[in-house]
Amino acid sequence: FSLTGNLVMAQNTMPEVLDEGTLQEQQDYIQEKTRIYQDFRAIREDMFQKIKRNSLDSLTAAKSDILELGNQLRKYGIRIDSLQSDLQTTNFNLDEAIKNRDRMTFIGMPVNKALYNSIMWIVIAGLLVLTVLLFLTTKRNITTTIRTKKDLEETREEFETYRKESRIRQEQLVVKHHNELRKLKG
Repeated sequence: FSLTGNLVMAQNTMPEVLDEGTLQEQQDYIQEKTRIYQDFRAIREDMFQKIKRNSLDSLTAAKSDILELGNQLRKYGIRIDSLQSDLQTTNFNLDEAIKNRDRMTFIGMPVNKALYNSIMWIVIAGLLVLTVLLFLTTKRNITTTIRTKKDLEETREEFETYRKESRIRQEQLVVKHHNELRKLKG
């Protein structure tokens, strides 16, 4: 009787694997410890109910996890859509900023910066060429003016010299003519 009591007591206690093991470990335990009789497996009712509860709990937990993951997936999908929308807006704003950075207003018209720079360098080069031409023309005019003044001074000196000589000759001619008239009269 004591052996039978121990055996009955041992059968009434729930194995530790059914409380703490994974569902696979519990099924493996049941498969090893139960007997097959005329193609039927004999399993204690309390163990069957425990495995059933454990299976249902696992299914419920898995469904809960699936629902939670689905909710997270939807939230992340909404967040991704929002971020993609923000990215498109940011890219559009970036493109506009780059266009505005590369664009300038010239005489009231929007002009690309490269074209504006080209126009400005052409204007600067034109002004430099004009300045050089004006400088060379002015220098030539100043040189011509100085030479002309020098020639004028020489011509004036020659004229003064000629006038003095001419006056002296005229006076000499007058004196000579006067002397000739005196000789003739006298």
